[in-house]
Amino acid sequence: MLSSLLLADVAIAKLGAAFGAGLAAIGAGLGIGRIGGQAMDAMARQPEKIGDLRSSMIIAAALIEGVAFFAVIVAILAIVM
Repeated sequence: MLSSLLLADVAIAKLGAAFGAGLAAIGAGLGIGRIGGQAMDAMARQPEKIGDLRSSMIIAAALIEGVAFFAVIVAILAIVM
């Protein structure tokens, strides 16, 4: 009885970790898409600021990717262990 409850707890934890990894990937995709869209709007309004906007966009996208990568790695570790 106790072992089946422990197995159910482990299964629920692994399901939660998989759900978290999926949410992290979806959130990062939406965030980077929004950054790109807003940067294109800003570039259309002020073409003289393209260089500054592009570098800021790349830095922000890299930070989002880093956080998403960290979240996916933590979720994978939770699944494996």
